[in-house]
Amino acid sequence: PVIKTDLLSLPLEQDVLVWFGHSSYLIQIDGKRILVDPVMSGAASPVSFINKPFKGSDFYSTKDVPPIDYLFISHDHWDHLDYSTVQSLKSRTSNIICGLGVGAHFERWQFNQNKVIEMDWNDSLSLDTGFTIHCLPARHFSGRGLYPNQSLWASFLIETPTMKIYVGGDSGYDKHFAEIGERFEKIDLAILENGQYNSEWKYIHMMPEEVVQATKDLNAEALFPVHSSTYALAKHPWDEPLKKVSQAALKVGYRTLTPMIGELVHLKDCTQQFSEWWLDID
Repeated sequence: PVIKTDLLSLPLEQDVLVWFGHSSYLIQIDGKRILVDPVMSGAASPVSFINKPFKGSDFYSTKDVPPIDYLFISHDHWDHLDYSTVQSLKSRTSNIICGLGVGAHFERWQFNQNKVIEMDWNDSLSLDTGFTIHCLPARHFSGRGLYPNQSLWASFLIETPTMKIYVGGDSGYDKHFAEIGERFEKIDLAILENGQYNSEWKYIHMMPEEVVQATKDLNAEALFPVHSSTYALAKHPWDEPLKKVSQAALKVGYRTLTPMIGELVHLKDCTQQFSEWWLDID
């Protein structure tokens, strides 16, 4: 199930989040539009016939996306950095924020390099009045071809005038979550990967129970699990990540945001409820 929200007509003063499936989402907060890891070309791979999205999960296209103030790229894997998508958004993107080395892709794709901001772990940058970005560690890897790990994978903390939002990117569980939680006293929302996991590669992707533990380590008020419901990149059933993370979060009392693709999440409404939409879907 998908909800079609007219993103082009959203009032800029509305503080909302819209998920496009997997790890792609739009954050509109305090007058700024932030787009994270958009993949809207119909495949999370270098070729069109591999890693295609589930039926109905690719409902949104770049034509639906309004002008973007800050485009965040957590790392350069194809399910997070898509050539066709970013090219289509080139004229509507003011700034691109990424880890060291990721900017080389944008340089090769003939983006204006003055728009590209590369950051190292533990770098901080003031972007605008009240907006500060912190580039933080993650436990993952990078690479788009025969030469892996030529660029940095990262997570980010976005400090706006009214909120702290943690953008986790892809990461296995490790002590960096607790270290980030100690450094930043209160995080309002943690957006963490939950999906495409396997016990055999647990060091680069979290299991659902670890997602909840990472939320606790971060001292986050709420959890938004992503990285699921669009592609089959691992062997688990498509709905298992949402079932397991919801159960694990319920046991410890964490508020978990589980919107349908396209559903408006009101970032400052802690009473908003979400249905278990993944149940009874073949």
